[in-house]
Amino acid sequence: MEIKETREQKTVTIRTTTSIAELPATIGAVYGELMEFLRQHGLAMSGYPFVLYHNSDMDALDVEAGFPVDRVVSGAGRVKPGVIPGGPVLSAIHTGPYTTLEKTYIPVMEHIKKEDLKVTEWMYELYLNSPEDTPEDQLKTEICFPLES
Repeated sequence: MEIKETREQKTVTIRTTTSIAELPATIGAVYGELMEFLRQHGLAMSGYPFVLYHNSDMDALDVEAGFPVDRVVSGAGRVKPGVIPGGPVLSAIHTGPYTTLEKTYIPVMEHIKKEDLKVTEWMYELYLNSPEDTPEDQLKTEICFPLES
């Protein structure tokens, strides 16, 4: 776990609401839609896929899934241009299945409370490798809590 400085990232995203139970299927469908958008517009990802969480309601998660891109683009339909702001974040790397992310979230949340860190209302996860070509126990997810200035 560390506090590090991040740079602003231009993104294309789809924002939707889903339950925690439906999150994997929802994100899979969104990523498929975004990949088609990138293909149609001659764009490539310039970083890791992410999911930005606007709330923590497990029955109605307000999520924004997307890809960083190297240039500003216009959206189309559900696809919108966006930005992950730069600045300091509390970051932790989780290794293992997505279903075990709680094992990393718990100590991160305890650290935030213990150190009285002021975090934004939103946070995000970066997916550093893909379940398509990585064994589940070797998946790497970076959990990022932006710090308020």
